Amino acid sequence: MGYYQFEFRPYERSFTPPLRTNHGVWYLRKGIILRITDTEGQVGWGEIAPIQEFGSESFEQALAYCQQIPAEVADNPAPVLLPDMPACQFGFESAWEMLTAPRSRYSLVPSTYSALLPTGSLALQAWQKLWENGARTFKWKIGVDAIAQELSLFEQLITALPSEARLRLDANGGFDWQQTCEWLRVCDPHNTVEFLEQPLPPEQFDLMLKLSEQYPVPIALDESVATTDDMEACYNQGWRGIFVIKAAIAGSPARLREFCRSHEVDVVWSSAFETAVAGHFIQHYLIASLPVSPRAIGFGVDHWFDDADLDHSDFDRLWQSL
Repeated sequence: MGYYQFEFRPYERSFTPPLRTNHGVWYLRKGIILRITDTEGQVGWGEIAPIQEFGSESFEQALAYCQQIPAEVADNPAPVLLPDMPACQFGFESAWEMLTAPRSRYSLVPSTYSALLPTGSLALQAWQKLWENGARTFKWKIGVDAIAQELSLFEQLITALPSEARLRLDANGGFDWQQTCEWLRVCDPHNTVEFLEQPLPPEQFDLMLKLSEQYPVPIALDESVATTDDMEACYNQGWRGIFVIKAAIAGSPARLREFCRSHEVDVVWSSAFETAVAGHFIQHYLIASLPVSPRAIGFGVDHWFDDADLDHSDFDRLWQSL
């Protein structure tokens, strides 16, 4: 039996500017980079990037889990993880897969990215630079300011965007029934709107299912399908609409891959504001192993950070920057 060296390093990166959503204002993104090295010097990289507001473990819980693992282990350092630690499940399993299959077995199909706009009126200027840099799909957080104000800004934004642009509206579960219906009515005439994401809280799944059958504007689930358990539950309750999947907090990558392969789901891959470590695994090991989705992947978020080292594809350099 071989032995493996286990190491981890926490990171913090600042949002510039802070990110406003219905969950509040996000100033810091905290996570943990994992490194597992075998006796031949081969390295498997992983990342734990929890989002507690989406139901994952907290950063502090993930850090405590890493701290109790010895520096030298005889096998995968996390063969069994509690089901309420999906970000740790993803981090350890992805590191192990990268170690045991150092080169992706799959061919990455080039994807277009969806770029995240700032909330409020800043979006009216921000989209132009992102467009010049190649973005054609944009995501805008709503449910942050008064509905009348946001609807007015929406009309200005939708008028300013080129006709070939696509706009995703993300309420992060911040609406009630009446507000959701109002947004769906306003969006209906605009082909630029790709979908309305998570208008109601996860516990109001039945209402979102009803709305998806009542209005032509597509509804996407996000917080409702945060983990693979959640995805299976929503699918079994009849959801055949869009699944916005944040793989870094979904749990086991192997189980997520199997869910996507065995169900013909309409997937939008979405960033959890992870670094290049998790981003590489998601795109080269996970997305590349599955049927191609025609939808832009929501990884256009690098402009929200100014620490280029954590977006660097040279993981040794990234590791040394921590």
